[in-house]
Amino acid sequence: MDRAVKTGRRRGHAKGRKKRIRAPAVPQPRVLVIDDNPAFLRSLARLLQLYGIDVATASDGRKGLAAFRKISPAVVLTDIDMPLQDGIGTIIAMRRERPAVKILAMSGGARFGKSDARIIAKKLGADSVLEKPFDIERLMAAIRRYLKSGS
Repeated sequence: MDRAVKTGRRRGHAKGRKKRIRAPAVPQPRVLVIDDNPAFLRSLARLLQLYGIDVATASDGRKGLAAFRKISPAVVLTDIDMPLQDGIGTIIAMRRERPAVKILAMSGGARFGKSDARIIAKKLGADSVLEKPFDIERLMAAIRRYLKSGS
């Protein structure tokens, strides 16, 4: 039997040399981004990752709700105008399931009848509403604020 295995020491480690103990990885707060525009979704996810944010994505409200239930994100960014399930229905469902989750709604100027979708989203549970295109620093300030308030 190999002496290094028998004594618990790894090969190449001198007697008396202490092993380095690595701290377990600290899970980062997760942000879920929901948008039906694939290019925008990829770009925003990459940008958030560059800022050190752990990101999950979904391409519509239904997939977004499934991801929301699976990963329990700290913050959700959702588009308002999407096929299959729009952002308004998604916000309502998420708010019903987890009232404390922070939700940022995004819109490029969608309207429901005569009403601005951003106003409706805010009234129905979005914590913030950003108009596309938005300033990334403004977005990051909101995300940081929400992640800090959730910890």
